[in-house]
Amino acid sequence: MPRECGGRCARISGMESSMPVTPHHKAQRPYRGVFPVAPTIFDERGELDLEGQRRCIDFMIDAGSHGICILANFSEQFVLTDAERETVMHAVLEQVAGRVPVIVTTTHFSSAVCAARSKQAEAAGAAMVMVMPPYHGATFRVPEKGIVEFFRVLSGAINIPIMIQDAPVAGTPLSVELLARLARDFSNIRYFKIEVPGAAAKLRSLIEAGGKDIEGPWDGEEAITLLADLDAGATGAMTGGGYPDGIRQIIDPYFAGKREEAKAAYERWLPLINYENRQCGLIACKAMMQAGGVIKSDAVRHPLQPLHPATRAGLLELAKERDALALRWGK
Repeated sequence: MPRECGGRCARISGMESSMPVTPHHKAQRPYRGVFPVAPTIFDERGELDLEGQRRCIDFMIDAGSHGICILANFSEQFVLTDAERETVMHAVLEQVAGRVPVIVTTTHFSSAVCAARSKQAEAAGAAMVMVMPPYHGATFRVPEKGIVEFFRVLSGAINIPIMIQDAPVAGTPLSVELLARLARDFSNIRYFKIEVPGAAAKLRSLIEAGGKDIEGPWDGEEAITLLADLDAGATGAMTGGGYPDGIRQIIDPYFAGKREEAKAAYERWLPLINYENRQCGLIACKAMMQAGGVIKSDAVRHPLQPLHPATRAGLLELAKERDALALRWGK
């Protein structure tokens, strides 16, 4: 992609983003489409690389992201200090400059800390926050009463929408009935990222139970179950950040009523989706971005380990076969 666009091109491979490039994106609800998670970019010493972070964000927008999520687990949020979280958040929001909505992950076990993080994100210009139920380690959980109270504190602290992330890493069962209740009781709990086993069935049940209160039933887990989740009623996909252009090739025809075209695109991209999900995890997008000149280093922060060279080669082979934009954006 020509660099004279300054990283702000809206067109990708003959396809234009349906999200207007405008600072008034907050009026564009409900949010729909591809909202991938941005990695946190480090240099080889493990320090924040803010120049690389900005280039990463420009690539993700050029690749067709309708919005971007930051500071999620795939962003290595668990290896950042609070000060680093703030630095990354402000750098990304300033770089995006209203071109697309930004979701800031503000998960914390403490109700007060999560609320404070969320207020800070709202003040900085976040369009939404994403939060997991309170958990810590293998055994620290709170009962359903505590979960409801946690989200009451959070909901009362901010006005922007809240997305609840329902993922196995929390180890906290969130029943359809509980999620529907939270949406019914708290007016800004409107989005749900479902990435548990049987995600499609849970999405379908949640939409049925919650009705109009479920503004955004979303898919996650690198889109490995995307087609089934779309069939169940998902309206958004929060994937890894390495190939939003590929996910757009699935989402766009599906929403246009062309399921067979979407199915063919899903089958084409599924080997790469599966390889990321099962072989690489959060490092996949960094490896692709580094190979394509988007960022200088694909380093992850210790004690996380780099990809084995053979695993990296397998990932890049699959990405090249699908002409992923990440491999040529910076060249």
